[in-house]
Amino acid sequence: MPARNTTPRDAAFLLLADQHLDRAYRLARAILRNPAEAQDATHDAFVQAWGKWESLRDPGRFEPWFDRILVNTCRNRLRSNRLLVTDISTEVTLATSDQVARNEDREVIGAAIAALTPDHQVVVALRFYRDLTVGDIASRLGIPEGTVRSRIHYALRRLQEAMEAADTKGTAR
Repeated sequence: MPARNTTPRDAAFLLLADQHLDRAYRLARAILRNPAEAQDATHDAFVQAWGKWESLRDPGRFEPWFDRILVNTCRNRLRSNRLLVTDISTEVTLATSDQVARNEDREVIGAAIAALTPDHQVVVALRFYRDLTVGDIASRLGIPEGTVRSRIHYALRRLQEAMEAADTKGTAR
């Protein structure tokens, strides 16, 4: 966009978008587990946000407003693609000195997360990657707090079951 045609409101969007770009990409990467998909989702979310920019009344609320757009974009990608990427080495750091075990754990966790429903993947990423409270997640997703708690509970249960199943397989060898 040429600078001479930039309105103060346009400049405000560009400034906020620039400030939040890296964080937005990291959230999309945590949800989608795929760098290229995360880049595309982040781009698409910023394009959508630009189109809806007039609906944001308080620029101080940009991050929650934009996160909702980004999360919905990621959720739609998960639903349409059912991405099955298991390399989450940049998101998961396990405290172990055994490199083989660490790689196996990453594969198990990645597969378990990829097997979650898109809604469960989103709440896990927002809670444990973005470190948002249940209330903040509910607000950003437009769902009740009880639904957020339920999704986190069931997602963690499925992740635990996957880890226990992997441990059982590992000890059976």
